[in-house]
Amino acid sequence: MKPSSKNDAQDRQKLLQDWLNALPGYAFSDVVSASADASFRRYFRSADKNSGKSYVIMDAPPDKEDCEPFIRIAKMLRSAGVNAPEIIEQDLSQGFLLLTDLGDQQYLSHLNERHAETLYSDAVSALIHMQNIKPEAMSELPVYDDQRLRDEMALFEQWYLNRHLDLPLTDQQKTTLVATFDLLIRSALEQPQTFVHRDYHSRNLMLLQKQNPGVIDFQDAVIGPCTYDLVSLFKDCYIEWPREKIEQWLEDYLYKSGLIHEAHVEREQFIKWFDFMGVQRHLKVLGIFARLNYRDGKENYLNDLPLTLKYVVDACARYDELKPLQQLLEQTVLNHAKVTQA
Repeated sequence: MKPSSKNDAQDRQKLLQDWLNALPGYAFSDVVSASADASFRRYFRSADKNSGKSYVIMDAPPDKEDCEPFIRIAKMLRSAGVNAPEIIEQDLSQGFLLLTDLGDQQYLSHLNERHAETLYSDAVSALIHMQNIKPEAMSELPVYDDQRLRDEMALFEQWYLNRHLDLPLTDQQKTTLVATFDLLIRSALEQPQTFVHRDYHSRNLMLLQKQNPGVIDFQDAVIGPCTYDLVSLFKDCYIEWPREKIEQWLEDYLYKSGLIHEAHVEREQFIKWFDFMGVQRHLKVLGIFARLNYRDGKENYLNDLPLTLKYVVDACARYDELKPLQQLLEQTVLNHAKVTQA
């Protein structure tokens, strides 16, 4: 799927401006770009001259994006006490949503030694609210099942190894990769299954003075492993933390969530689930970041490949079960890096 052309983007922005101008009771100022994400969605910001309030407008071309999951999950999260945007106005035929503005201060800009404890504590509290959503309220969410997990990891070979590095695998290496996928999937499916945001990281958490954090980009939520969002949060592809800090934060989560008491989950088992889940997620992300470059023209994501790969390599070094994947990486990716640097 090719990225939209400049003319398409300009046409969309004119349609959006016309839609805003037609909304009764508002008088919007100039519309300015707020952000774009890894999909075809774009976000704009504008203020209502009548009230002085700032709003965010989502532009989701209906031939490429579906607004329904965003609307449904936003309501679900807000009902659970999570500070997600409220949908004020909508036009699904054109793909426009008018949302409350959660500001432009991403966690990523504020995460440092001084503030990390407080910010992550708030993020974990919000995550536990999400994970406590009742099963009946999540009935329309997809399940993070075997096939979905496997399809995601297949992106690693297709887009990262084959396309980005031009490294085809031998039959034996493919067998090793499939066996590793099986191992990671078993680990994911044996965990307590909860609401999973799927991109619960520092670029999707907004720093707020009240009801921190603001939570965005949740439209791909599923029912899945309880450690998945913790991996996104603490093994963030955009910022790295020492292992001892990560394990401390995981222990805090274990006690706050009640898993260690109510579900009788052992600390060592939980950390292993977390690490294996991290390998699943980061294999997927290596493929996605490469795809974003080659398919969608978003080359900035290539800058985040080294840290993402480092997470996989570090996890492989911790567990005997992951040694075959470690060997595969040494034969392909890591050996390739040494050759290219020589």
